[in-house]
Amino acid sequence: MRRLLAAAAAALSAAALVALPGHASAASSPVPEFDFSACPAPPADADPDTWRCEAFVSQGVLTLGDRAIPLGELRLTFSEGKVDGKFAQVFGELRHAPARIPNGFGASLQLKYGGYSDFLSNDERRGELDLYAVLRHPLLPKECSIGTLDAPLHSVVKDDPAVPFELISQNPKTVKFGVVDTRLALPRATGCGPLSPVADHLLGLPSASGANTFKLATYVQFKPL
Repeated sequence: MRRLLAAAAAALSAAALVALPGHASAASSPVPEFDFSACPAPPADADPDTWRCEAFVSQGVLTLGDRAIPLGELRLTFSEGKVDGKFAQVFGELRHAPARIPNGFGASLQLKYGGYSDFLSNDERRGELDLYAVLRHPLLPKECSIGTLDAPLHSVVKDDPAVPFELISQNPKTVKFGVVDTRLALPRATGCGPLSPVADHLLGLPSASGANTFKLATYVQFKPL
């Protein structure tokens, strides 16, 4: 097994030099530009004048044990309002560019929406979101992932005291806050073919709840619908 891991790691590294050259990232402004193009329309039976779209721009870090993976920018949109006097939501889109895995031989990780969300905050949490993480590399099958659409990772985020709530602007309403999930569990990688043991070894998978941290520093802007 050690020889297999070493040989596969060398192959991953060599392929990365050819197919995944490094690139410099542009500096981001303190308050990002917001994009409302993916805002979903309210339901046909929505209560008039109660619906708005929320556009999120986040910078994230996923920590598995002692390995920190800077996720870069995540963008998310959803609409919310009332239907028959009751709170309702419609998910829009999650966008995330592949993020390099440090010391991962050129492999990257891309978060995808897992089919469920609940952004109605309460005293227990800020929100909930189902995700899965696609692992990308020229030697990995396109189906290689941590979690899947059918069996996603379930993240429950709480307020992060390190990034307190801040009102940036009233018009348009723009806020900033941080969220953190310290209970996220990550299973073994799936769909990776013969390189599944290599993917698990590189990331320390499976990684039980309590050993991982998912953190986001988020700007949100609101737009009436």
